[in-house]
Amino acid sequence: MSNSVLESLVAGNKHHVEHLDADYFEGVRDSQEPQVVSIGCSDSRVPVEALWNTNKAGVLFKSVNVANQVWTEVDGTLVVNDVVGYAVASLGVSDIVVLGHTGCGGITAAYESVVGDGAKDLPVAVEAAVSRLVPLVEEARELGLFDEDTPTDDAVNRLVEYAVVRQVEFLTESDEVPESTDCWGFVYDFQHAYGDDDGAAYLVAANGDSDPETVVEWVPDEFACRVKSIR
Repeated sequence: MSNSVLESLVAGNKHHVEHLDADYFEGVRDSQEPQVVSIGCSDSRVPVEALWNTNKAGVLFKSVNVANQVWTEVDGTLVVNDVVGYAVASLGVSDIVVLGHTGCGGITAAYESVVGDGAKDLPVAVEAAVSRLVPLVEEARELGLFDEDTPTDDAVNRLVEYAVVRQVEFLTESDEVPESTDCWGFVYDFQHAYGDDDGAAYLVAANGDSDPETVVEWVPDEFACRVKSIR
């Protein structure tokens, strides 16, 4: 009996081993000192390491979950999640990246829950994750980011950006994150919501700021086109 998926995984690892540089793990076999922790979505369309052209071991510490959430709930209180907490407390990372993406399913589920478009029944843990996003959707509606006339795709993508911005604010205000830590918020675009370049990551928040005129000051002039907002 054979399994085509398992076979492809094993074959893929064989290719990985055969093409790995001999010094790939040099200096990081016994410990790691990554500079960056990235919190991304579990979505299969978001290649976390490839989109930053990060191909070295020990560079990027990663968390992927439903809708790239930097927080979790403990005893009824939102706290930084385990991956971020470990990265800042034990690894001493200098930078945190919140990486959202257009067309996010988790954000869509939260949006549907709020507007009453028939949100699907979800597994308990997924429902809990989505419920942590609902307050952001409600806030955004109160702020006028969307209304009943806003096309769903547009509303979801505005909410993706809003959620990234709010989570960067959460990190910068958290006592669990050292003040010296830089916090960046990006949206990875494959729906041409921000521009025509497939796979471009747009900087939408920087250390708590989300005004593009302020955020753009953090990047070299040649990358100014990667600072945008659709809210």
